[in-house]
Amino acid sequence: MIDFVDGTAFNQEQGQRARKLFAAVVLAALDDAIADDKKYGNGPEQIARWARSRDGREVLSCAGIDPNERVVGGLMEFVGKGVRTSVALSREESERRQAAEQAEAA
Repeated sequence: MIDFVDGTAFNQEQGQRARKLFAAVVLAALDDAIADDKKYGNGPEQIARWARSRDGREVLSCAGIDPNERVVGGLMEFVGKGVRTSVALSREESERRQAAEQAEAA
């Protein structure tokens, strides 16, 4: 019985690691699309084409993201903003965004 519990915990941990790996691939695809947007001006179209492709849908699914049109729209909007993922996920950017929202509300 203990072996079963250990095996299940190990399998779940491996699954979480794989999901994080695929999430990193999605973040890299977003960064590439942002770079394309700055260089060529077609970033949102590039990420939409990737997310709708067979490989893109597979990567999104493996990352735990449902590859539907709403997600594609969100990815396009994110790329359109032009903020790199490392900056968008940082604490400073989050605090700056919250301050800006509070200033707008006041």
